[in-house]
Amino acid sequence: QEDADAVGLSLLSGAHLTLVPKVIEGLRAEGLDDVLVVVGGIIPEPDIPVLQQGGVDLVFTPGAPLPAIVEQLAAALDKREEAARQS
Repeated sequence: QEDADAVGLSLLSGAHLTLVPKVIEGLRAEGLDDVLVVVGGIIPEPDIPVLQQGGVDLVFTPGAPLPAIVEQLAAALDKREEAARQS
């Protein structure tokens, strides 16, 4: 979608440490530094900080309650919008 506020990736293959950095690299190459990157799927706990250090904003694993996902996503988007207004 044009002018997307967020990109969500659902990965069940175990290839998250390979695929997610490529997506983030593509976003950055296009100047889309302000797009929120959200990853969900089967993500081992030790990999979550690695993804976050690589630019992932939110990570959700199986069993994450939908209300919590919505709340965290809305808060992250609000925070990003506020930062954009102040710059």
